[in-house]
Amino acid sequence: MELRFTDAENAFRDDVRNFMQTEIPAGIRRKVGEGQEITKDDIVRCQRVLNAKGWATPRWPLEWGGQPWTPVQHYIFIEELQQNAVPQPQQFNCDMVGPVIARFGSEDQKRRFLPRIANLDDWWCQGFSEPGAGSDLASLKTRAVRDGDHYVVNGQKTWTTLGQYADWIFCLVRTDPAAKKQEGISFLLIDMTTPGVTVRPIITIEGRHEVNEVFFDDVKVPVENLVGEENRGWDYAKFLLGHERTGIARVGITKQRLRRIRRIAQQTPAGDGTVWDNPTFRARLTETEIELKALEITQMRIISQMQRGGDPRNNSAASILKIKGSQLQQKATELLMEAAGPHGVVHLGRPIEDGSNDPLADLEWASLATDNYFNYRKVSIYGGSNEIQRNIIAKAVLGL
Repeated sequence: MELRFTDAENAFRDDVRNFMQTEIPAGIRRKVGEGQEITKDDIVRCQRVLNAKGWATPRWPLEWGGQPWTPVQHYIFIEELQQNAVPQPQQFNCDMVGPVIARFGSEDQKRRFLPRIANLDDWWCQGFSEPGAGSDLASLKTRAVRDGDHYVVNGQKTWTTLGQYADWIFCLVRTDPAAKKQEGISFLLIDMTTPGVTVRPIITIEGRHEVNEVFFDDVKVPVENLVGEENRGWDYAKFLLGHERTGIARVGITKQRLRRIRRIAQQTPAGDGTVWDNPTFRARLTETEIELKALEITQMRIISQMQRGGDPRNNSAASILKIKGSQLQQKATELLMEAAGPHGVVHLGRPIEDGSNDPLADLEWASLATDNYFNYRKVSIYGGSNEIQRNIIAKAVLGL
């Protein structure tokens, strides 16, 4: 495996980096880099800039906006996107439902949906998890009963990320209750404005509205919105989740955050010096940087396999990246909390107001440190919990 990029690959990196730094609004990149909450308009604006360049959906088939890049170029693109704090193209659009429609959808569905998905003219959300079906997704109970030219859908989905913005939801629904649980599931596309669809917010521990419950009460969905074949939805879901997990390590994001934590620690007073003067803090940060480098090399090994025709979705590679990547993302939030110290003791994003002249008391980064610490407890759960990923590795690698 070659761990150095070629001159052509380095030139590609320079082009991507220059585009990110000059064409994506600096104010949006600053918000992302500081862990602030970005708006729907921020995400739409950035995705449309990338889509105009042909970079919103580089992994899609060429005829639908993909790029003829090598696996190394794809890796470089994502890393530069992350290290330059650019909002990634809306994941549910570009990495989930888009690839499923491009691979398994009808030609009419491709023409109808894919251009709008790429340009974020339609915002999509995911209807997979249910109150009794999360990691054991095949236990889902939302029903879709065929009635002439429609399916009638009844049930509930939960943890629907950014569902409050969504125009459409892609859903796994049970169409054959008599079949084995993985074999009776179908993949439906549902317009969120359809009568009977209700979205109810879930406020997360840090006080943000990021996830939702979605209820379906006799929702009529045209049969033409079925993707692929009836009762084959589990196969399509596995294809989709492979796309989700291969990008979940987020090495570039953690690199950017660790650089920022180092700068903050060197400037934040603590005792007679700064946070950086604490040898225990320096050791923890250095240890995390070493672990991140090991993960990066592991990711590059997988890319090397892909260059030779391998597919990480067919083995335990995606699970390995998911576990370690989520752990390091959480470690970064812990280090930022440690750097903030007492200044991170906030309530719902509001900084300390102690009446002192301490210049750190109202620094936004310190209050955001707490928000992001709580928010990132989720990364070891979504996309398939780390416990489930360990089971996958045990089966694939150890034969258990």
